[in-house]
Amino acid sequence: MEILIVTGMSGAGKSTALNYFEDRGYLTINNMPYFLVENINFSKYSKSLKKMVLGIDIRSFEKSEDFLKILEILKSEDLNPKVIYLEAKDDVILNRYNLTRRFHPLDSTSSMIDNILHERKILEKVREHADIIIDTTELKPKELIVRLKETLEGEQIRDLVMTITTFGFKYGAPTDLDMMFDVRCLPNPYYLESLRSKTGNDKEVQEYVMNGSGSTEYLKRINEMLEFLLPHFIKEGKSQLTVGIGCSGGKHRSVTIANKVYEFMKKKENIKVFIHHKEKDKWSL
Repeated sequence: MEILIVTGMSGAGKSTALNYFEDRGYLTINNMPYFLVENINFSKYSKSLKKMVLGIDIRSFEKSEDFLKILEILKSEDLNPKVIYLEAKDDVILNRYNLTRRFHPLDSTSSMIDNILHERKILEKVREHADIIIDTTELKPKELIVRLKETLEGEQIRDLVMTITTFGFKYGAPTDLDMMFDVRCLPNPYYLESLRSKTGNDKEVQEYVMNGSGSTEYLKRINEMLEFLLPHFIKEGKSQLTVGIGCSGGKHRSVTIANKVYEFMKKKENIKVFIHHKEKDKWSL
């Protein structure tokens, strides 16, 4: 099991970091009290839970020794947690709290700046055990995500989840598409009696569609466009993309092209890709 611990100063970007990991397939647990960690055998679930992130800050423990105890427990189970510590300058954290008008997790009867200074003092020993320290003073949320990606390069963190959806225009296009390709201009197997009952999952249909004029070029252009656009989507912080591919009935041409795009995209290590056939329940009609 791969375990990351995100900790550090309140207001330094922990929520942004946790959202980043959650969108990329990690089981994320935020603010788990240290005494609960003592009662969980993490190694027992290592086969089913491959990647986990624990968000642990001043709300999870009362003193730094409690945090160190969490590390000892995880290491005793032959797990090697990586600690990411986020921090920022006092005046920047103060300004962030003033903008969001949220309470500091420490005693609200004290002034905000006193709480910030007290928290920093408590976390001194925690910071000493960090594997990665990121100062977010000058970072916007999107820039923090980029920094996390750069820092954890080689950790096999996927950048984006892509869902390829096939559909039939006669039934209406899905409303949740980020982009859409219309393949009704390609040869239609529906008009061949031998292929009408088959789908784009069948080899005969795929061969018929792809041997048609312009089909190979069209598929090439779709793949090239996606290759060009994906890095821009990822840079902007987009974690999920839904691509629609439609033909008349959502059975032959769209399924054929979607399968080809899927085969192309699943080779990308930083992208998790799924395929969904919207009209599958109508294929037998």
